[in-house]
Amino acid sequence: MSDSAQVRYEQVGRVARLVLNRPQYRNAQSRMLIEELDAAFARAAEDDGVGVIVLAGAGDHFSAGHDLGTPEELADREARPYAEGLRGRYRRSWEMNIGPTLRWRNIPKPTVAAVQGYCIFAGWIISSACDVVFAADDAMFLPTNFQYFSVPWDIHPRKAKAILFESRFIGAEEAEKLGFVDRVVPRARLDDEVMAYAARVAENDPFQLAMIKQAVNQALDEQGFTAHIQAAHAMYMLSSGGEADPGYALQKPEGRRRPMVQRAMENYERHRGQHGSGA
Repeated sequence: MSDSAQVRYEQVGRVARLVLNRPQYRNAQSRMLIEELDAAFARAAEDDGVGVIVLAGAGDHFSAGHDLGTPEELADREARPYAEGLRGRYRRSWEMNIGPTLRWRNIPKPTVAAVQGYCIFAGWIISSACDVVFAADDAMFLPTNFQYFSVPWDIHPRKAKAILFESRFIGAEEAEKLGFVDRVVPRARLDDEVMAYAARVAENDPFQLAMIKQAVNQALDEQGFTAHIQAAHAMYMLSSGGEADPGYALQKPEGRRRPMVQRAMENYERHRGQHGSGA
């Protein structure tokens, strides 16, 4: 096992386990985390001793989304700034979300996401890049029109519209019914269940697994998956830029939270109030 600042790399038998290692920030995704995760995926992909890759998050939450301003992230932005204006924002968005996520999607080995707690925005992005998604029964997913807009591929387009229009969390059981999650397991058994599944898959022939994955991904690409991801990124840039317009309908919340996340939180608390805290 080896450690890096923000991603932990472990190997158990023929299973590589990549762990987002910022539990104090709910595994918010900084630029450094994405770079380390990209390197960890590449390491596992090139290692013939690895048959399956598991992506997990340390602590109570898989990932609460992008890092909007932790001390480490702010220091990194100062040390390695992008150009100002649209060009810099576009490059940062692409390099953090589109390029690496497409690489992870196309790794020629099965990948499994183990999701617990919050899986918000960028958390959805990186779990969507995985082939199989296990969720703890406490997982809460929140999609939106984010950079890597896989949502209408992850769930039925009509369901996607209804959820995105409302801006609300999806619980683990609903996510399974919608087809985004493959299996829901008790929180206490998440790691064991994921690693047992990954170990069984890793017993199979790696070339056969690679061809199966390529064939399934190719079926989606024939329908336009990758072209859509690339084109939808431009729509994301437009919508995110529109948040600065005078007529933007939502107020920016205090602290480091996106407006649509704040709306989802408010909707969740309203629902709890109407149906009781156990709902």
